Amino acid sequence: MVVDDFGVQYFSKEDADHLIDAIKESYPVKVDWTGSKYVGIDLKWDYDKGEVILSMKGYVEKALKEYQHTPPTKPFDAPTKYHKPEFGQKVQYEREDKSQPLTAKQIKTIQEVCGKFLYTSRAIDNTMQHALNELCIAATKGTQETQEALEYFLNYCATHPEAQIIYRASDMILSVDSDAAYQVASKSRSRASGYHYLGNVDGKLFNGAIFILAKVIKSVMQSAAEAECGGLYMNAKEAVPMRITLEELNHPQPATPMRTDNSTADGIMNKTVKQKQSKSMDMRFYWLQDRVEQGQFKIFWAPGKINLADYHSKVQPTTVHRALRPIYLYEQGKSPSTLQGCDKILESLATGTKTKAAVTSQYLNTTAPNGSCHQARHQQSQLRQAIHRIAYPVE
Repeated sequence: MVVDDFGVQYFSKEDADHLIDAIKESYPVKVDWTGSKYVGIDLKWDYDKGEVILSMKGYVEKALKEYQHTPPTKPFDAPTKYHKPEFGQKVQYEREDKSQPLTAKQIKTIQEVCGKFLYTSRAIDNTMQHALNELCIAATKGTQETQEALEYFLNYCATHPEAQIIYRASDMILSVDSDAAYQVASKSRSRASGYHYLGNVDGKLFNGAIFILAKVIKSVMQSAAEAECGGLYMNAKEAVPMRITLEELNHPQPATPMRTDNSTADGIMNKTVKQKQSKSMDMRFYWLQDRVEQGQFKIFWAPGKINLADYHSKVQPTTVHRALRPIYLYEQGKSPSTLQGCDKILESLATGTKTKAAVTSQYLNTTAPNGSCHQARHQQSQLRQAIHRIAYPVE
């Protein structure tokens, strides 16, 4: 039961009528025999295919009108503005926000907007989650740059107001993809992300996410491997109550498969590497090591290009959002129903980027005429920027 809205599975209409009559004795009741609406979520059932498509019709449009947002004149396909790296610099400095601070009223408005869209992002449109997490963190000390980020996010919402997500009948086996992005947040902090979904025993079926982790790791991680271990720990902590719930609903769970793209983190959790420099890691991460030994989780390595959690761990270019939208949201005729279909989309995106970059990579180590080191560095910087423009076009 969620607040005052709940669904009931019944085997005979007489049983359902008896329940309704019993409730009506004490409470007013509205009955929807089609099961097309639940806690504000629209449900489109296809019993023959064993599928249900979830949406929140009109929710985003109504919210945009509430905050008097003017629709953009051009489409916005990314929830967050992408800042490309500055190639050629020996040190990549953290971006500083030197814009003017916002008033208390403006900060409150940003917080209200974040709260408004947080529900739909968790229920349907998980592509918003990274952007909302950044906005929620920045809102406490909001600046003009925060306000611009909010406008950019609302433009994205106006461009894609009717998101959908699909769930397919499965064996109800919980699976998790885990990822972490090292030192991408302020104060040298890292981000953890996770994609939790229900699949089949054979591990082939792909389903919409039942939970998305998109958070900043509170502690400062000392290495990428430590950040990945932290991401695995955070995802495992979220997965434990899900496992218990599924088992109580009579869906026995094997060791929950958790996919990571970091071989060192995989080795640490499975005790297949000898630890030396990693001894300084927070001891709570070893909680997961014990759970692996007990058979509650099965951690394995897979290439980062097919890791479903990578999308939510960092700010992505617009081209990536366009390419991967059919995976994380439902688009008829485009969204894959198997993990192999997801892998094809992810691999084609990665391969396309690498192929374009490989065309010019052979020239990066060439020397300039007359042996000018300065000129060589300048040429290499220009080539790197050209590669990035090809791989990630400007919005």
